[in-house]
Parts: sequence; structure tokens; C-alpha cells
Amino acid sequence: MENKRKNSAENKKHLNIQEIKEIIPHRHPFLLIDYVEDYEPGQYAVAYKCVSYREEFFAGHFPQEPVMPGVLTVEALAQTGAVAILSMPENRGKTAYFGGISKCKFRGKIVPGDKVRLETKIIRQKGPVGIGEAIATVEGETVVSAELTFMIG
Repeated sequence: MENKRKNSAENKKHLNIQEIKEIIPHRHPFLLIDYVEDYEPGQYAVAYKCVSYREEFFAGHFPQEPVMPGVLTVEALAQTGAVAILSMPENRGKTAYFGGISKCKFRGKIVPGDKVRLETKIIRQKGPVGIGEAIATVEGETVVSAELTFMIG
């Protein structure tokens, strides 16, 4: 069992913040993923956002009860999908734009101290347009799910 875990971990492709910035164009304060645990170009990416009380949006959302805005969680899921799409050699240096959001459900809150797991699987792509199936979880519980349409520009 230990060898299986070791081999599985060795097969994962990790990206630190600098490597993420080489793939997607987002920068502080709008870069919403901290590291990528695993990805396969054109297929999927799994990233994490470690939510700190010092996030700028908490000053206004909401001062008495800090909650990460749902739209920023959707953006973090889109950035995770962008890692998968823009890491393909033919898409290097391009930008992935939102084309649409469907089937979006908000099922829980994200608060300071949460470690959010972001997973986006590319389920369809034709030319520069595609769809990703995205899910954000905290401690194994789904907080946001959506289908995200992207366009490569």
C-alpha cells in the first residue's frame, strides 16, 4: 500500500505560485489559487486556496461575519480550469475568458481559515470554446459547483 501511495504521489504534477503565474495571467489581488496539487494539460486541474482573514474582500464582505464572495469562488474554479487549458503547448501565453456559467449552486460558506479544494475537469472542447465541470469543497463538503464555459483568446 505504501508503494502505491508513493507511486501515486510521484505521478502528480505540482505547481507552486511562480509556476502558476507562468501559465495564467492573473496577479495579486486577483490570483485566487495558491498552489496546484495535480493537473493534466487539457484534462483537469486540482488547486487550493488557503483563505486568510487578511483577504482584502473581507473588509467589506462582511465585516461582522467574513464570508468569501461566491463569485470569487467561481473565479477561483475558473482559474483552476485555466491552468488545465493554458498549460497545453498550443495555448501557452493565451488567456481563457469566461463564456458562461451554468448549473451554479452555492451550498456552503467559505470563511477565514478554510483550505478550499478547487477541481475543474474539462468535459468538452471544440476549437477555442470549451466547458469545465467545477467543484469547490471544504473538508470534503461541497460549497460551490458549476459548469463553466471558456473561450481561448
